[in-house]
Amino acid sequence: MFKLKRVYEPATPDDGWRVLVERLWPRGIRKESLHFDAWAKDVAPSTELRKWFGHDPAKWEVFGERYRAELDANPGAWTPVRDAGADGPVTLLYSSHDTEHNNAVILQRYLTEHTKS
Repeated sequence: MFKLKRVYEPATPDDGWRVLVERLWPRGIRKESLHFDAWAKDVAPSTELRKWFGHDPAKWEVFGERYRAELDANPGAWTPVRDAGADGPVTLLYSSHDTEHNNAVILQRYLTEHTKS
């Protein structure tokens, strides 16, 4: 099971394995204060795609297509995150204020679709 949580929300015991899925470190968070088990920078959208999207909901559909294409081209980045889900819950940590239009939402769906039943 893959869950989503903003980095600014407190960690809870049911989070399981907590992985930061951002290319850049979140603003306003000290590394020693964020409870996380891994930082999967390479699973985040490329810098070019992130800048192009700019958190513009009007670009959401195209962003999703392009991000999925990046994920398709780089299974080595997301496979360990997916595989961790076989051992228990995985919480994908993100920093965006928009809880509906961010890379973690797409990644959650992608990982779920690529999980072996």
